[in-house]
Amino acid sequence: MSLYVLTLILTAAVLHAFWNLLAKKAKGKTPFVWLMYVASTILYLPVLLYRIYHGDIFFSQPVLWFSLSSAVLHIGYYMVLQKGYRSADLSVVYPLARGTGPLFSSVAAILFLHEQLKVSASIGLLLILVGVLIITGLSFKKENNSKIMSGVFWGVLTGFFIALYTFNDALAIKSYAASPLIITFVGGAISTILLLPFVVSKKNELTREIKLHKWIIISIAILSPAAYILVMEALKYAPLTVVAPARETSILIGVFMGSKVLNEQDGKRRLVASAAILGGIIALSLH
Repeated sequence: MSLYVLTLILTAAVLHAFWNLLAKKAKGKTPFVWLMYVASTILYLPVLLYRIYHGDIFFSQPVLWFSLSSAVLHIGYYMVLQKGYRSADLSVVYPLARGTGPLFSSVAAILFLHEQLKVSASIGLLLILVGVLIITGLSFKKENNSKIMSGVFWGVLTGFFIALYTFNDALAIKSYAASPLIITFVGGAISTILLLPFVVSKKNELTREIKLHKWIIISIAILSPAAYILVMEALKYAPLTVVAPARETSILIGVFMGSKVLNEQDGKRRLVASAAILGGIIALSLH
């Protein structure tokens, strides 16, 4: 991995963990997600026009179809993620979401693509499962049971959507030479349209979100696409099996933020669990 690719991935990891911290603070619902898409579309439009003017990127029918599927999958991702953040701690939902994405991808490759279960993959799967068990806590207090298990459910479901959109977008970039900016921007613009029927009657909630979370919405609108574009850019120069585990260093950053910034409990235990999950992701990437 070159220094350039490593810089892209690590920068993306920091940005990703930070915008998830902001999302946790907001605990937004559909109007929040829609406003984020609107802001992102407006803010990134000049960048897109500049790139088109200089002939750096192009549109094609396959790219538009991939953008549509990416939009649908990302909507599912954001809605499920925000539900998780309303239900449980950042240091529970975030590492599970980021860790189970590669887990699902690997299991699917073994079951449907008939890839062999190698020793490194077995160790990786085991480490991720151990991390999940540590996060849930083998001897946690009864009053925390429902909250933690809710976080586990929504975190794992988020990981499922991560696996789907990562495969979709990586295929568009590697097989159809799609620009990461095009996939991200067009996907976001389509998402704005798709979510419009669900927010058109919620003017009071939209007004409330703008009043309370205006700067958080703008920050996520900038940071979330930026982090993803950096990762997709890295995929141009390195294989997914290298980029995917490296980007998940954000797991440790996210859990640290949850513990120190949000004062979430069991910070040390969840950090150990996150390290196990990260180790499992790295092991899965070894061939």
